[in-house]
Amino acid sequence: MRPFSKLTQGLVGQPMLEILTTVTAMEAAGRKVYRFEVGDSDFDAHPHIIEATKAALDSGHTRYVNSMGIEPLRQSISRYIERGWGFRPDLDQIVAMPSNSVIDFAVRCLVDPGEEVIFPDPGFPSYFAVTNYLGIQDVRVPVYEANGFRLNPDDLEAKITDKTKLIIVNTPQNPTGAVMTREEAERIAAIAKKHDLWLLSDEMYSENLYEGLQHHSPASVDRCRERTIILHGFSKGFSMSGWRLGYAVGPAALMAKMGLMFQTIYSCVPPFIQYAGISALDGDRQLLRQRMEFYQHLRDVMVGALNEIPGVSCAAPKGSIYAFPNIQGTGLSSQEFAKTVLEKAGVAVVPGPCFGPRGEGYVRFCYLREESMLREACEKMKQVLAK
Repeated sequence: MRPFSKLTQGLVGQPMLEILTTVTAMEAAGRKVYRFEVGDSDFDAHPHIIEATKAALDSGHTRYVNSMGIEPLRQSISRYIERGWGFRPDLDQIVAMPSNSVIDFAVRCLVDPGEEVIFPDPGFPSYFAVTNYLGIQDVRVPVYEANGFRLNPDDLEAKITDKTKLIIVNTPQNPTGAVMTREEAERIAAIAKKHDLWLLSDEMYSENLYEGLQHHSPASVDRCRERTIILHGFSKGFSMSGWRLGYAVGPAALMAKMGLMFQTIYSCVPPFIQYAGISALDGDRQLLRQRMEFYQHLRDVMVGALNEIPGVSCAAPKGSIYAFPNIQGTGLSSQEFAKTVLEKAGVAVVPGPCFGPRGEGYVRFCYLREESMLREACEKMKQVLAK
């Protein structure tokens, strides 16, 4: 039998989903597991979104549509960007597709093997998963707990070489919850322009901000017309992970290329899913604000309970849906910690190095769970680690 392609040798996937597979098997065997491993919510999308999906199915929105996304959805996205980012993109600057596909397609459309992509460490594993299988060199910029895990623009610029083609930034950040300031966002945009680089700004968690913080995007500088691409979607802010709906906003010529690539591989996002997206974006903002207040409460419960566990310290993240506690005081590595709490307490977490080498000494929890579950899981870890 002839071998697989060389491309497949670089496939690594997402570690969170591998943990999910393990946990699912444990549950099937009758074990109770407290699941914090995947960035998903235990709380359903708002009823009007679910009803919009049903209504679209009942109306026969089940056939092929424009690969870039139906026009009503792109109009809703354009208005949404105007409200939150201060500029209104043209419809040909918008393409609808699953958010992870945006990472893959943007890298494939912009970077050749042997060129470099810069992103933070720790950072979202899909950045590495994509560059790795494509044979593209990843260059990682360390972020530090002492700085709230915010990416230092000077550290980023120091990593740029003549092979650099693309910068990826993420605010609010996965896994740390760091939130970029306006000055940092504008500085990163200036660095990209100075060195004539593309800039992919992953803003999946822009709705998941706490304590009155505002979202700041480097895209506000060039309005996605020159070099900046916004990656966004519905999974985190609208509790729509299973819909697999996201989008990119960027220079029209690049969006056309990404849309053509999406057409080649997927044809289109199911139209009934796109109508659900319209309902989410055009719905009552008060419902979204109330949910974010609830998420902040869950964050506070999680952080408070983690800080009661021997050897664990956790600062309150400013955004996203994750806690990223420092577990070095336990004397365990990240992998040992995750293995111990899973086997002895039934608590599933993600070891920090899954997000890059700088993640050693940390683990990630997704805290969008029932409050009683958060407290119970942390108490069980406290008992196990106290021994």
